[in-house]
Amino acid sequence: MSDADSDLSTTVSSATERVRLAHRAGTSHDNREPRDLMADPAWTEEDLGVPLPDSAHACSVCLPTWDAVVGYEEGREKVTRRMRAGYPRFFKHPQVERLFASAKSEIALEDEHVVVLPTRGAVQRAQRWVERRAETAVRIASLSGLQALVVPAKAKQDADLYWRFSGEVVSSRQAQDFLENNLREGSKSHLIARRIAKLAGAEPEDSFIFSSGMAAVTAVLRALPGVKEGKKTLQLEFPYVDCLKIQELFGNGVVYLNDATGESFDEALQRIRQGEFAGVFTEAPSNPLLHTADLARLAAACAEGSTPFIIDDSAGGPANVNALRFADVVTGSLTKWLSGMGDVMAGAATVRTDSPHANAFREFLAIESTETAPLYIGDAEVLLSNLKGYEDRMKTVNANGSELAAWLAAHPAVETVWHPSLGDTTNYDAVKAKGGGYGGLLSFVLKNQKRTPKVFDSLRVCKGPSFGTLFTLACPYTLLAHYHELEWTEDCGVPANLLRVSAGLESFETIRTAFEEALEHA
Repeated sequence: MSDADSDLSTTVSSATERVRLAHRAGTSHDNREPRDLMADPAWTEEDLGVPLPDSAHACSVCLPTWDAVVGYEEGREKVTRRMRAGYPRFFKHPQVERLFASAKSEIALEDEHVVVLPTRGAVQRAQRWVERRAETAVRIASLSGLQALVVPAKAKQDADLYWRFSGEVVSSRQAQDFLENNLREGSKSHLIARRIAKLAGAEPEDSFIFSSGMAAVTAVLRALPGVKEGKKTLQLEFPYVDCLKIQELFGNGVVYLNDATGESFDEALQRIRQGEFAGVFTEAPSNPLLHTADLARLAAACAEGSTPFIIDDSAGGPANVNALRFADVVTGSLTKWLSGMGDVMAGAATVRTDSPHANAFREFLAIESTETAPLYIGDAEVLLSNLKGYEDRMKTVNANGSELAAWLAAHPAVETVWHPSLGDTTNYDAVKAKGGGYGGLLSFVLKNQKRTPKVFDSLRVCKGPSFGTLFTLACPYTLLAHYHELEWTEDCGVPANLLRVSAGLESFETIRTAFEEALEHA
């Protein structure tokens, strides 16, 4: 056995052991040994709706076929009735559904709906936002340690939108503990903050932990002085869908440039220098196209225009990119690569110590992370355990991601592959962390895109939303994230038939074989 194979075996073994320990601690969804999804992926019609991972608190769900994805997006009962999990902001976990139902029976009238939020700060902000949107009064009720927004039928959709986009959610563990009269107080977020700050090269007091990555981004948006002055924000490169949506919904609107190159980029830089925007947002690299903008030029323009520069590093993670080198604030989802296990949701915002905006951000984010969207202590404990071995996991993930990207790029059935290692790597290399790699996230399209459903259905890896799990995870990203705006995404250079892949810890031979067999149908 080679040294590399030995290291992989050790990494996989320790990861599998953590799955078993989590099961014994009561986080699996029944009383059997959890399924090892690296050895036995969930990819067939029989697996529709099973949690990914095999845990009571999974953050993803198996959508194994093209038809299942379309059925989920269209709300078909034959798909939705089989779903036992989903991404927490989009799909209410069974424990959260029980919590909502319990709250409704206790505090709401027959024709009213209830959304439970974690804090007084969150529910008050939700009340103001929903009342403006729905043009109707809604009320707040206390709920033995949690808070409830009680709304009439006409405001239900807006209340649900607030839950999804703000990220200020009640987690499945928090809901379960509440229902069992065991809701816990206290926090261990400071321990996670130390870990994140060390990875980012920041001081512990400059890292702030939230209940989700989206809650972190939303808090940073609200912290921008220019937002209070009525300025719009600027988004560069095609972003993860909700990062754009929150700027539209919770800010003053957003100017969007999906291709940060050429004359349009030069014009955007000039507008930044003139101080036109409340803040500039981008991702390094972006999701799902894995592009990285010229961060040095952006940082210089933002400094000249006294404009905060916010970079999200979720797609690559801090082991791979040192975004704080350029940004005033770095946001990130801890649900993905940092957790690795896929069984806990969290987010972080880290301030650059010498940023001219640092004091304002620190003051605001300290309040937001404790009084509006704190990470529940039960989730913090799981995340702290999951963080062990993060850098070692990423070495394997990086190797698998780069090898798969190169292999797909050479395959005769594949038209285009997007991965930071391919093409001009200059911009990514400028932000790449010391010892980092190009990441495990990649996307591709076929030459004959009409064959994409057949290839996807035949792919023997786990299939569902999210990324960053120990097991390889694939999805038809555009279909899942932009089903009702596919023409717009095509105009932005994101094909409707794009497949996104999150490389896991399996041997590369195992991963390659799965894609080789599936591409026989292309």
